[in-house]
Amino acid sequence: MKLHLNDTFNQQLPADSNVSNTRRQVFDAAFSFVSPRVPSKPKLIHVADEVAELFGISKAETQSLDFLNLVSGSSVYPDSKPYAMAYAGHQFGNWAGQLGDGRAINLFEVLHNNQRWTLQLKGAGETPYSRTADGFAVLRSSIREHLCSEAMYYLGVPTTRSLSLVTTGDKVLRDVLYNGNAAYEDGAVVCRVAPSFIRFGNFQLFAARKDIKNLKTLADYTIQYFYPEITVSGKEKYLQFYQEVVNRTVEMVLHWQRVGFVHGVMNTDNMSILGLTIDYGPYGWLEDYDPDWTPNTTDAEGRRYRFRNQPDIALWNLVQLGNALYPLIEDIASMEQVLNSYSQQFDSQFPILQQQKLGLLAEYDTPFQDELITLLTASETDMTIFYRNLANVVKTDTSDEALAKIALAFYQPDKIVATLKTSWLNWMELYLEKIKAEVLSDEERKQAMNTINPKYVLRNYMAQLAIEAAEKEDYTLIDELYTLLKNPYDEQPQYEKWFAKRPDWARHKVGCSMLSCSS
Repeated sequence: MKLHLNDTFNQQLPADSNVSNTRRQVFDAAFSFVSPRVPSKPKLIHVADEVAELFGISKAETQSLDFLNLVSGSSVYPDSKPYAMAYAGHQFGNWAGQLGDGRAINLFEVLHNNQRWTLQLKGAGETPYSRTADGFAVLRSSIREHLCSEAMYYLGVPTTRSLSLVTTGDKVLRDVLYNGNAAYEDGAVVCRVAPSFIRFGNFQLFAARKDIKNLKTLADYTIQYFYPEITVSGKEKYLQFYQEVVNRTVEMVLHWQRVGFVHGVMNTDNMSILGLTIDYGPYGWLEDYDPDWTPNTTDAEGRRYRFRNQPDIALWNLVQLGNALYPLIEDIASMEQVLNSYSQQFDSQFPILQQQKLGLLAEYDTPFQDELITLLTASETDMTIFYRNLANVVKTDTSDEALAKIALAFYQPDKIVATLKTSWLNWMELYLEKIKAEVLSDEERKQAMNTINPKYVLRNYMAQLAIEAAEKEDYTLIDELYTLLKNPYDEQPQYEKWFAKRPDWARHKVGCSMLSCSS
């Protein structure tokens, strides 16, 4: 297995001069060299062959011992120097100071077909940034990250990728809900892949320490390799960089809102400088349509990271990035313009997206859309099923017939009575009027809606079923879900059973409704 290594981050940015793997504050450095811990009995559970192809690894090679050794941390690839990144961040709105890669180890960068990829192991042992943690990951969280990374990619959402899932043969102690009930679980390692894993927090660390020299070095490096379209110099260079990060972040959050994804931990250290969804912990999809839902137990009281708040939190995080970049730009007025462009872009694109989800070409009708959100929330309606089945409505339907076509989306259909049912029928009447006025035929509208409204998403109960099977060494469900989620917009009649509401048993089950940051 021959890879074309092309390391830059650990070659061009300052390294930690202390090479001991001890928990500490790290100064004047962007990273620390560290080696993965060798697992006792690694086993390859799943590999994403399409991701392997990104850097020239064949399907046959993914089944080799060399591959297993690489993605489990059993051996270090020749001439590579693994490292953990240093960064800081705001967690739940509060400054947390130095954080860093506490359980992630970057192996190397590969250049293949003119594309740069960083391979990173998550759960391969402690680093100087592990603080009080052990640096390991458990099987349940690793399955969730592996499947969701790929599910999001195929949904068309900007995301990091996942190459492989490995069990280590070691046990890891975890307290799932942080309530004093710790237990040993199976350890696992995910090999994550992205052009870079640089976060807002990498810039925040240098800025907070007034290390302007390294702040500039990091910005120059990031622009050179990941924003090469920026060719100006001086302060304008960093202003353009800030603008591009804003643009990419808007795009990412728009996609989250489109598919009903809730990240759960939008701390600044979990925000990719490339506008990628990163760090899949307590995530979830809106199932019953509750705009105030968050999947994160830690956030249950304040609900800072609830679904409806994600666009505003992304903006808040961009403000913090702006504060970090300010020493390189020193132009408040221009930076405010960049920040203002976030809301301008979101506010202009979001209504278009909402119209597309309804299969409408006409201008956004605010009262009509607002009424829909009110009804979806009041009726405990499954977001994915509602939008997908709405595409089956045709111009000749009555409002009763149209309502019947989306009835599967209701968690408690027997409660759609009286005023609530009347409101739904009135909304459907308006919807039918709108689609009759459109030039699109029923079939054209359906096709358009089915390219933007997925049929299949990785619901938490689905991941939980895969986890419970895997804990009994049955990995077939991981394979099945991975195959299903590669084509989320297709009908896939052989997998129709997964086009279903969250079952009652999952409503309040740990791992299905609420998850902790160790999930």
